[in-house]
Amino acid sequence: MRIDSLAAKPDRAERYLIRFSDGSTMRLYRQTVEDFGLYPGLEMTDEEVSRLREAAGRMSAKMRAVRIVTASNVSRQDLEERLVRKGEDPGQAREAVQWMTDLDLVDDARTAAQVVSQCARKGYGLARAKQALYEKRIPKELWEDALADYPDQSDSILAFLRSRLTEGWDQRDLKRAVDALLRRGHNYSDIRQCLRQLDADDGPEDGQWQ
Repeated sequence: MRIDSLAAKPDRAERYLIRFSDGSTMRLYRQTVEDFGLYPGLEMTDEEVSRLREAAGRMSAKMRAVRIVTASNVSRQDLEERLVRKGEDPGQAREAVQWMTDLDLVDDARTAAQVVSQCARKGYGLARAKQALYEKRIPKELWEDALADYPDQSDSILAFLRSRLTEGWDQRDLKRAVDALLRRGHNYSDIRQCLRQLDADDGPEDGQWQ
């Protein structure tokens, strides 16, 4: 098979378009083009084309992995699943994840700490932090260390309640505020304790927090 043309400039994804004599095309990153010494008019055997396609797939998975990790915190499993969902070959996705791990660009323990830190900054409760770890596919054996120093969220709960229970609030407003805090991962006992700390002027008569 012959290479009929090789684009002089890359596309927006930094890949070069190659057209073969049989009408098929490939989009390759510069490194792959250089590794195989490609140029217009080059004759390639079927075996060489097969190796080129395999190399192109590996490079595609690696470059996509870099983009994903650059955009967000991911675990090894999360990254592999995202790559496969994006159309990468499962084996090449796994290889790309290992490549990223070897470069210390993906580390589950570090990702777990980052996820927990983000939850704490947003004022989420411990349950929400655990949910985030689950959603990020963090191995459960790493959860305990990541959550060991989770900060007390009383100030966040109080601030949230004061923002919702403004002048003239009623029991419906209270229920909506409590339900929202529960969705944010706070447990009811912490919410009730914070309600008791509110000034008497901001709440109903004594005894209705119980």
